[in-house]
Formats: sequence, structure tokens, C-alpha cells
Amino acid sequence: MRKVSVVSVLACIAILVGNGTAGAITYGTADGVTHPEVGALVGFFPPAGKSIAYCSGTLISPTVFLTAAHCGFLGPTVGVTFDPTYTSSSIVYTGTFYADPDFKPSGNTEGGTGEDIAVVVLDRPISGLTPAALPTAGLLDQMKANGTLDQDTQFTAVGYGDSQFTNGPGGQTTAHLQARYFAVGSYNSLDASELHLSQNPATGNAGTCNGDSGGPNFLGAGSGETAIIAGITVTGDTYCKSTNVDFRVDTQSARDFLASYVTLP
Repeated sequence: MRKVSVVSVLACIAILVGNGTAGAITYGTADGVTHPEVGALVGFFPPAGKSIAYCSGTLISPTVFLTAAHCGFLGPTVGVTFDPTYTSSSIVYTGTFYADPDFKPSGNTEGGTGEDIAVVVLDRPISGLTPAALPTAGLLDQMKANGTLDQDTQFTAVGYGDSQFTNGPGGQTTAHLQARYFAVGSYNSLDASELHLSQNPATGNAGTCNGDSGGPNFLGAGSGETAIIAGITVTGDTYCKSTNVDFRVDTQSARDFLASYVTLP
């Protein structure tokens, strides 16, 4: 699953040197400055002896960064970078991590149950970046009802996570490049709290993997992409080849949490 743990992050670091040519996000494209409002959570991992970009997220106001609740395992004080590639010389902003109180973490830091949504309240405003937009209440339900949400509807996922798995000696491996990439997937299904997107490369889709947790899935793709975050990446299939599962931010419960930090549309 792409819910990040300390173990999975360290495993990714071990792969970096040997598989550095693959594209991060599954079958994705290097983002450059296409989505400058998307950033990464960074923190120091003592066994690795270095700081790592371990989760993704989006600026939704000058002082508020949206991410997933299960990304809060390093404690309340976190770092955020918006550099396209995270390095030891990247600019890092500090802030305080606040998870939805209805989120219940599991014992091994790999996810949990309930409202998998969180924000980082930054210590100072970020200048020069335009925050992404949040959806109106029940937007996806309205689209499904009026027929504008179907298998032809595309979404753009952005994050700093792993590349697609590849076969090699010892089995399937992936690379954690700590770089911002984007990928396009199509609508699969919708339930009360989650948006499910196809990322099956056999059908021309792409998607997310470990380390993309908390990152945005924007409504639309290409010339039709919007600045509206339909959902944040929270989980998916083990080898990141089938489904990208996103926590919806247009539900009443998500809006109740976010209303304490930002003005909602």
C-alpha cells in the first residue's frame, strides 16, 4: 500500500542509486513548475542519517498545506518544501501538523481508519505561489448525478512518490526520486468518502505510489485540468498498478474539518 512507513521510506532510499532513471509517480511526467503549489513533507530519519521527502500535499492558503492524516507519524512539527526535487539544499518551511480528530492511526504508522485528512499550518505565509482550490460541497456527487462524472472523466495526480515497479533481480523494485511528478488517471468509482481512479497502464492510465500520500488529484487533465482538488491520495493496490484511492474533500465531514483552517467555497 502507499501509506508511508519509516521502513518503506528507508527501503526506497536503498533503491535510489540503482534505479535512478525511472519516472516518479507511476508512468508519470516530471512536473517542473507545472504545479508549484504542490509540495512534500520532509523529515529527518535517523537510521538513514538524512532528511527525506516522505509524503505529498498542496498549499490551499498562504499558511495552510493540505495532506493526509496518516502522514503525521513524525510528530507535530514538520517541514514542507515546494522545490521540484528535494535535496539537502532545498528551502524547507516549518509548520504544525493537525490531523482530523476522527482519524484513528494504526499501530504500525501505515494508515488507519476514519477521516484520513490533515493540514500543516505553516509558521509564516508562503509568497509567490497561488494556492489550489477546494471543491464546493458535494461536487462529485453532483457530477455523478448529472452525468459529467463517468469513465471518460480524467484527473491529474501530483506527488513526490515512487516510480512504477519494475522486474529485476530479487523481484519487483521501485525508485523514490523525491521529485514532483504528475500523472493522469480516469474515473473508476465513487463512494461516501473516497474517489477511486484507474491507474492501469494497460488502459492508458497512470497514477500514484508510495510517498504520494496526501498529494492532490486535480479535476481534469491536460487543457481541461482545473485547480480544484477532487481528493487527496491515501492508498491503492500493493504494486501501484491498478487503483489510486483518494479521500474526497467535498464531503461534509472533510469540509467540517477544513473550515477551521481555511475559507471554503
